[in-house]
Amino acid sequence: MDVTRLQRAVIAAPMAGGPSTPELVAAVNAAGGMGQLAAGYVTVEAVRQQIERTRSLTDRPFGVNVFVPAHPDPRIDRAAVEAYRRRLTPIALRLGADVPEPRWDDTDGFEAKIALLEEAAVDTVSFTFGCPGAQVVRRLRAVGSQVVVTVTDADEALAAVREGADALCVQGAQAGGHRSTHRVDAIPNDLSHLDLLREVRSVTSVPLVAAGGIADAQDVRRALGLGAAAVQVGTAFLLTPEAGTSATHRAGLTEPSLSRSVVTRAFSGRPGRGLRNAFVDELDAYAPSVFPVVDQLTKPMRAAAAAVEDFHLVNLWAGTRWRQATAAPAAEVLERLTP
Repeated sequence: MDVTRLQRAVIAAPMAGGPSTPELVAAVNAAGGMGQLAAGYVTVEAVRQQIERTRSLTDRPFGVNVFVPAHPDPRIDRAAVEAYRRRLTPIALRLGADVPEPRWDDTDGFEAKIALLEEAAVDTVSFTFGCPGAQVVRRLRAVGSQVVVTVTDADEALAAVREGADALCVQGAQAGGHRSTHRVDAIPNDLSHLDLLREVRSVTSVPLVAAGGIADAQDVRRALGLGAAAVQVGTAFLLTPEAGTSATHRAGLTEPSLSRSVVTRAFSGRPGRGLRNAFVDELDAYAPSVFPVVDQLTKPMRAAAAAVEDFHLVNLWAGTRWRQATAAPAAEVLERLTP
């Protein structure tokens, strides 16, 4: 990854589900960092519109993040999903929401999004949840895009490098949101971004971007000192005015009674770090490792809870340093992160 074009070696994490917006990307870019759009959970046309909007706001490089699709097997996973669906039903009924029938063929429009990104030729395309395949990497590099793969251990790093990744985002255990394990059923390790930097640097020389629990200039200085080319930060931007973070998510992040962050599969079937609320307390122990099917099951009730601003029944994704997030503009957050 060419970070020489960045005035500040800070990249805004792509945060699917609303927080990442063209306005946030543009604000981060204007302050000397690099912003990223999140293509997960939205249609191809919505991604196209976000790219166009971003290009109308900034002439600096930015990235787009894509989910690598999982392929759950209904022959193996159906019983666990149905059992979880039954547990969700009483909560959904209280909210007036449905628990939909599971869909087993959801790839989040992966192929169509890759075709769009070939056409759009954005500066950087990053991938979460696995390696996209060597052919996809070649297609994107052929139009001038840099390819970044998010990894959580050395084996995943080696797999990404073999496929031709230009850089790796090494995601430590403190990171908010989904852990980017390349297998849905993998149990995430507890390595910090610093330990992960050391581990991955021992097996590859490609540029590394450190992510997970980075909240101030000292964190950035330490990561760069260990050889990171840049850092990636998400939680610090969640409360900024430019972020599309929902009112319910914002309220949860500032609620004094929510005092712990935990890694849970309760909302999506994939491990993700967020604040421990009533939904996590009630359902974490029963959630099967089936993504994106579990995400589909919980989405209507999460939307219904968000509509009435009930932060106990939505995913409050956040890293371990969420208490340091503020409602300051993105430019001020960048300033606070600058060594």
